[in-house]
Amino acid sequence: MDFEVWEGFYREILSDFGFEKEEDERSASILLSLLDGKKLVSQNELKRLIEGKHVIVIGGGKNLDNELDRNMKKNVIIAADGTTTTLLKAELVPDIIVTDLDGNINHQISANKKRAIVAIHAHGDNIEKIKSWTPMFEEKVFGTVQCRPFGDLHNFGGFTDGDRSVFLAHHFRANSIRLIGFDFENVGDKPNCDKKTKLRKLQWAKKLISFLGVTEEKNG
Repeated sequence: MDFEVWEGFYREILSDFGFEKEEDERSASILLSLLDGKKLVSQNELKRLIEGKHVIVIGGGKNLDNELDRNMKKNVIIAADGTTTTLLKAELVPDIIVTDLDGNINHQISANKKRAIVAIHAHGDNIEKIKSWTPMFEEKVFGTVQCRPFGDLHNFGGFTDGDRSVFLAHHFRANSIRLIGFDFENVGDKPNCDKKTKLRKLQWAKKLISFLGVTEEKNG
């Protein structure tokens, strides 16, 4: 998605949550500086990985453990942040991890060493995590933002880790996008989680994914 299309959603999100564009931009600048010298993945490499392929995007719903299938390895797997932990326990290494560094980062670093490309996302609320964790990733990475991109940073659209994963697959023209482990109605038991705010974010994720015409898979 071009930023000119995304910008309308972005302005709504800033207004809805009271976020400051300047803080998003500050976080982006810090991330860009920390990516210097890293093994940056180009858009051409992402295109080769995703275009024309069947992509599975993994969300963090409570039933995720029951939905995983070893046959998923035949597809391109994009993991939303903390779902990396569940995948590794199932001996599945995602092809791409989309993260704002809110999950178990040690597991994401481990997956990165095992070939997973990590999309590190900068926003105004995760500046300290950007500073702490970005230097720890030693293999292939790229940086994403929700503000206007600059330098080697990218904005393919999306707000939460889950819907940004979907936007990534859509941007690079995946042949199909299958969602598993997505739950837009229920907030998990994550420590120190503001459930009211999290639910609003999930509703935004649902709205944005629906905009792309992608629907979640229902079991049973």
